[in-house]
Amino acid sequence: MKSNITKLALTLSLAGFSATAFAQSNGTDTVARFEKRSFRTWSIGLNGGLLTPYTIFNGESNGDFRKPQEKWGYGGYIKKQILPSFGIQADFLAGKVQGIRANSLPSGSAAQENSAFQTRIDWSASLSGNFTVANLSLNHKRNALSPYLTAGAGYMSSSANVRNVPAGANTDYNGNWFIPVGAGFKIGLSRVINIDLGYSVYFMKTTNFDGVRSGGNDKFSYAHAGIEIALGKKNSSQLQNFSAIAAIREESAAESADLRRMLLIAEQNRLRDQEQYMKDLADDDMDGVANKFDKCPGTVANTKVDGAGCPLVVPKPVVTERVIITEADRKVVGEAIKNLEFDLGKATIKERSYETLNRVAGLLVEKNFSLKLAGHTDNTGSMELNLRLSKDRAEAVKAYLVSQGANASRIEATGYGPNQPIASNKTAAGRQQNRRVEFTLL
Repeated sequence: MKSNITKLALTLSLAGFSATAFAQSNGTDTVARFEKRSFRTWSIGLNGGLLTPYTIFNGESNGDFRKPQEKWGYGGYIKKQILPSFGIQADFLAGKVQGIRANSLPSGSAAQENSAFQTRIDWSASLSGNFTVANLSLNHKRNALSPYLTAGAGYMSSSANVRNVPAGANTDYNGNWFIPVGAGFKIGLSRVINIDLGYSVYFMKTTNFDGVRSGGNDKFSYAHAGIEIALGKKNSSQLQNFSAIAAIREESAAESADLRRMLLIAEQNRLRDQEQYMKDLADDDMDGVANKFDKCPGTVANTKVDGAGCPLVVPKPVVTERVIITEADRKVVGEAIKNLEFDLGKATIKERSYETLNRVAGLLVEKNFSLKLAGHTDNTGSMELNLRLSKDRAEAVKAYLVSQGANASRIEATGYGPNQPIASNKTAAGRQQNRRVEFTLL
C-alpha cells in the first residue's frame, strides 16, 4: 500500500514538472475591450492512477472482498466545454482491479486469506457531463483552481479471475454498462496546461464484475492524476476557468480610467479656452471694441472708432450751392414754350422758335439748371404713333439746347403721347393746346 502511494506521489510530481516545462506565458488577453472573445473549448487529457474495489460508499464488510489491493490504471478523455460551468467529455479507462479475502469465507480462516480476485478492464468508454464550479474571482480572469463534478454513463469490456472462492467463477471478457460519478479539481498552469486530480466511482450494472455473484451490483474506484491540454487559438483563455466577472471588472476599470483621462483633458482645454476667451473679450485701449475684434489696437483714448476699432474718418463738409429759380427765369422758359412750333406731324422745330430756345440754353449754361422736357400730343392717330412723336419732339428740343452749349446730363426728355391732356380733344382749339412740350426747371 505504501509503495503504491509513493508511486502515485511520484506520478503527480512528474506531471507537475511536465506541465511547468510546457506552460505558456500567463499574460493578459490580447483582445480589445468589450470585443467578442475567442476561447479554448476543446481539450484532451491523459491520466494515470490507482484502481481499487474499495470506494467511499462501502467498507470492508459490505463488498465481496474484505481487503482491496491497489493496481495501476490509465485513461484519457476528450472534452468540449460548452459553458464556463459545463462541458461534455468522452472518457477511456483500462487497467486491473484486485482484492483479497472474500467475505463469503469465514473471517480469519486460511481459506479467506488465500482467496482473491483480479478483474482486467480491457477497455472502457463513457460519456459524462463535467460540471465546473464557476470562476467567481473578482481579480483574476483565469482561475488557478477549478473544482468539478462528473456524472455519466458508459460501457466496458472486462474479465475476472477468481482464486479460492467457492461461490466465484472466472469470466471471459464480458460487456457491461456502468455509471461513473466523480469529483476533482484542476490546477491551471497556463492557457494551455492544467493538472487534473480526481476521484471516480464506477457503479457497475452487474453483480459479477469481480467474478463473485452477490446481492448487489459491484463498484470500484479510480483515483487519478493527469495533464489536460486545451486546444485553441494562441492567447485564448480556457472557457472552463475564465472569469467573466473579473474580465468585465478589468475592462470597466480601463474604460473608467480612459473616461477620467478624457474628462481631465476636456477640463484643461476648457480652462485654457476660458482664459483665451477672457483675453479676447478684454478692451486694452478702452475704445469699446474687444481685443479679438479690434483691428486697430492702441488707439488714443476718447477717439471715436468704427466697429473694427479703427478711428473714424470724418468727411470734409460738402458745401452745396442752392439753386434759386427766379421769376425772370420762369418767364424765359414760358416764352420758349409759347413760341415753340414744329412742322405738322413731325419733330422738326421751326426756325422762328430758335430765338426763345437760345435764351433757355443760355439760362441753363449760366445757372447750371436742370431741365425736364415732357412731350404731349392730342388723340388724333394711333397711340403708338403719338407716343413716338411726343418722345421725338422732346428729344428734338433737348438736342437743340445741347447744340447751344447746355449740359446734356442735366436735361431729361420724356414722351407721354395723348395720355396727359390739358384740354378737350373734341375741338380744334383743345387739340392745339394738347400738342405741346412742357419745360420744367429744377
